[in-house]
Amino acid sequence: MQVTCKIRRYNPTVDEKPYFSVYRAEVEPTDRVLDVLNTIKWYEDGTLTYRRSCAHGVCGSDAMRINGRNRLACKVLVRDVGNRMTIEPMMGFKVLRDLVVDMEPFFEKYKAVKPYLINDEPAPVTERLQSPEDRAKYDDTTKCILCAACTTSCPPFWSNPDFVGPAALVNAHRFIFDSRDQRGADRAAIISDRDGVWRCRTVFNCTDACPRGIQVTNAMEEVKRKLLYDRA
Repeated sequence: MQVTCKIRRYNPTVDEKPYFSVYRAEVEPTDRVLDVLNTIKWYEDGTLTYRRSCAHGVCGSDAMRINGRNRLACKVLVRDVGNRMTIEPMMGFKVLRDLVVDMEPFFEKYKAVKPYLINDEPAPVTERLQSPEDRAKYDDTTKCILCAACTTSCPPFWSNPDFVGPAALVNAHRFIFDSRDQRGADRAAIISDRDGVWRCRTVFNCTDACPRGIQVTNAMEEVKRKLLYDRA
């Protein structure tokens, strides 16, 4: 199967502005878009630049726009895209080169919500136990792989890069609803400011973009309801 691949290219050291290059590759319908990129890079144009690591949908490093939608290149099959594809970097981030974007601002927002368990009580002899019911409250948001597909599909983020974004809020949710954590109020204060969870406009792009199937919009709505309930 021959595919035509239109890829947005940009090297800031030599290019004044981005441009598109068109490549053709012979691949199998069951190959992934990542295989297409690898074929182009290895056999046609070694300057093509993109991130990839595990190639199994776990690390999240190869998130990009495939035919206008944020996806992991290692999870999308050629047969599901067709023989013509347009590949671009994720929106809202500075492009470092070709499909590689600057993720540092994204990770700064992630770190700002304190995405780790905080418990000041003396450590127990065994683990801190939790009921299945309490665990179920945040089970969905433990699946985040920090690919940024949700955040860069969010219109409020496009218009306001200071918005903490869906990914950070998903990880805040994970600990706000963890019965063992003792810093929910601290996280609530962080995500309640003008660039926090209230910037969400319930567009559902984030939910559609998540390669792990996390109900991102629902998680943010649960955070909103929790904040309102705690204020009452």
